[in-house]
Amino acid sequence: MAQVWRCSGLRWSVDGPVLVWGGGRRSALARGKRIAFAVPEGAVRACAGARGNDCPVRAVVPGRSTGGRCEECARLARAYSVAADTVADDPRPYRVYLAWFGPGLVKAGITAVERGPARLLEQGAVCFSWLGTGPLMAARRAEELLRAALRVPDRVPYAEKRAVRSALPGTEAERAAEVRELHARAVALAGWPESLRAEPCQVVDHVGVFGLAGVPKAYGEVLELVPGGSVRGELVAAAGPDLHLAVGGRGAVVLDTRLMMGWELVPAEGAVDGCAFPVREFGREPDGLF
Repeated sequence: MAQVWRCSGLRWSVDGPVLVWGGGRRSALARGKRIAFAVPEGAVRACAGARGNDCPVRAVVPGRSTGGRCEECARLARAYSVAADTVADDPRPYRVYLAWFGPGLVKAGITAVERGPARLLEQGAVCFSWLGTGPLMAARRAEELLRAALRVPDRVPYAEKRAVRSALPGTEAERAAEVRELHARAVALAGWPESLRAEPCQVVDHVGVFGLAGVPKAYGEVLELVPGGSVRGELVAAAGPDLHLAVGGRGAVVLDTRLMMGWELVPAEGAVDGCAFPVREFGREPDGLF
């Protein structure tokens, strides 16, 4: 019987992306690595649980859920979350950042100073710059100021990030231009929180880290994993939670590793590259139900 693996998600470290599996096993994701797995017939996707604990009822969750949790476990997972804005008294210093994902796709966000650039790697930021450092609530006020005064959002949908990665500007200077322009406008705003120290604009570029230079054009993204489906291909890039897999003549397909959580996975049989999961092609609207 084939060994079964249960994915716990993708993590970024100083050495690059790593897939984490149940039991603490880890798989480093070096470019050029062969990725090949299948979902057994009759399998169901179980809730990933919350805060290191299994779901008490082993709830079944939808295949297209990127959270991979039932409603109760999702609530518990976000009960103490800066990202979910449920924490107001965290004494740690925070940084405000500007992150760029492609032409016209810039967002503002915050992250704890102690996390360094990990948050930017996790989101798939192609380049970024710190904007300010200070207490949590001052960082939150700066986020609100940027949204109100400069219309800078705090979220960019992953579908939009994926669709532009294969056609990014070719030089670091071109990729940094929007961040530099917004940084200058942001630090000049009236109403900047007094307790937030402005940081100089120093754009960090992740194209090399993610392997996006010369990456094969992606034709679409995996919508969900399904029983009896499989994928087999070569890892050509990894950005945020996404793996770009070259799967044959059409180019590459993007797999969001959050869709893997909760499934029991087995090695894919056969030697032919391809993707037998539902895929939404870039440039086409999904069907009306989703």
